[in-house]
Amino acid sequence: MIEAETRRVLVVEDDASIRELLQLHLGLAGFDVEEEVNGRSALERARRTRFDLLVLDVMLPGLDGVSMCRALRTAGANMETPILMLTARDSEADTVIGLESGADDYLTKPFGVRELQARVLAITRRHARADHDPPAESSALDMGAGFSIDVSRRQVVGPAGPIELTRQEFDLLHHLCLHRGIVFSRARLLETAWTNDTYTERTVDTVVSRLRKKLERDPRNPELILTAWGVGYKFAERV
Repeated sequence: MIEAETRRVLVVEDDASIRELLQLHLGLAGFDVEEEVNGRSALERARRTRFDLLVLDVMLPGLDGVSMCRALRTAGANMETPILMLTARDSEADTVIGLESGADDYLTKPFGVRELQARVLAITRRHARADHDPPAESSALDMGAGFSIDVSRRQVVGPAGPIELTRQEFDLLHHLCLHRGIVFSRARLLETAWTNDTYTERTVDTVVSRLRKKLERDPRNPELILTAWGVGYKFAERV
């Protein structure tokens, strides 16, 4: 079992056998499982109703899982809800697209029960930990270049106003900003920003790429989040 308490999960999957598998093992893990088979109707439902976890298949009738994930991250009741993507594809490009859409993690079909449990446990624990972390003594962190981090609200504000970030993006950015000029390897960032061994170092590259698109004037020539070639990343000491 993953957790003892009952929480709500919305499973969006059009394959009946996989839905049955997910319902069984997520139910044993303490989740109250609700199901949808169509991406468009699932999106409408998830925008209205808050869930503790969303499990989305990539290939869905009505609306694909990647588009649904992007839409959920912009508005509605589940903007911060952990999302686990399911895909029958296993190429790196498909994985990156899923993570760039705002998903917290992914599983490639066919998957084992233990792997499912490990992934669900990791993302739900991390979200619960972030929700209960006390705010820093000073909730304002100046990033420079007109950007600031409101730690207590978990929000980044830029010259044009608030910038929507996923939980992964915020945690990584906050960590780098707290240690300006210090180079962190991808492995170290996985340990310090997420403390989750189910991710790969490629995940760090994906999240950094998403952050640059949202923050940098020219993502191809970043001024804030800098690459230390062959090592990892750092936040610029002076901006």
